[in-house]
Amino acid sequence: MSDFQLGLLLIGVLAIVGVIVFNRVQEGLATKRAERAFGSQHEDVLLGETPQRREPTLEPAIRKASPDPGAPTQALPDVALDYVIALSPARSMSAVAFLEVWIPLEHRFANRVMAAGREEAGTWKPIVHGDPAAYVSFQVALQLVSRAGVVNEGELIEFRSEVENLAATLGASAVAPEMKQAMDQARELDQFCADADIQIVLNLIPAAGSAFPEAKLESAIAAAGLEGLADGQHALRDAHGRVLYTVIAAGGEKDGEVAKLAFSLDVPRVPEVRKTYESLVRFAHQLAAGLGGSLIDDNGRPLDEQSLAAIGAELDAVRQALEGRGLPPGGPLALRLFS
Repeated sequence: MSDFQLGLLLIGVLAIVGVIVFNRVQEGLATKRAERAFGSQHEDVLLGETPQRREPTLEPAIRKASPDPGAPTQALPDVALDYVIALSPARSMSAVAFLEVWIPLEHRFANRVMAAGREEAGTWKPIVHGDPAAYVSFQVALQLVSRAGVVNEGELIEFRSEVENLAATLGASAVAPEMKQAMDQARELDQFCADADIQIVLNLIPAAGSAFPEAKLESAIAAAGLEGLADGQHALRDAHGRVLYTVIAAGGEKDGEVAKLAFSLDVPRVPEVRKTYESLVRFAHQLAAGLGGSLIDDNGRPLDEQSLAAIGAELDAVRQALEGRGLPPGGPLALRLFS
């Protein structure tokens, strides 16, 4: 092969390498442009782990609260908590016809969505299966915030798109709020939720080297009107079925013995917080006197009258903060938000 041919071969190789490098650079630039255009700085909660909410800081006896799945949550869509889309059909529509197209969305988003209807010159009311009424206006909503945090932006986009398809199927117009503003408000509410999401826990322990007799304890708890739940738990409910507080028994070393009782009050989900707390403390004192135990916090520190009164005073501040946001403890919105 002559020098001329070798030179041509070398030029060809260099040209091919140059094209490959150029293509790689362009692909990289295109990827970065796409990420800037469509990427989100927020973690996808559907793909990654849900971030842990900040632990409450109220002392001396606080734990992270957990939801009460049995509590009633009758409520209407509310812009304070939900992304609400208004639907206006050309003429009045039966709830049955609406539910035919709404049910798939209800299944897709489970208990995070709700729908309401308004009759002519009437008020809004939740639409339930078997509803015989006809409505002139509808509201559908996706709950944006709960104890799990803020919904994923992609889920909100999907919800809005599905509702717009639903509106087209029904021949209705749809008016939806601006999504970025709704998400910003949801994140701010989520931060407030984290600060106010607290649970009071008082522990009753027996004297050193002893245990509570389970039979005597069960009798006292039943006499106080508490309802038995799973895993050794008991709950006191109000007339509306809302849990006021729970009592959890930890088993002792021997059968028929209880080593500790934990009294728990989920503050945002309890109506009349101060009154309920005082009722809990009275019951704990009654059991302590009858069973021969003493009250301590989660760190093993004794809870005297002064520390118990301090907790009650702090609860007043938490209640006022919740009411100031339009979320009275134990109310429909609070039950949905803190769930």
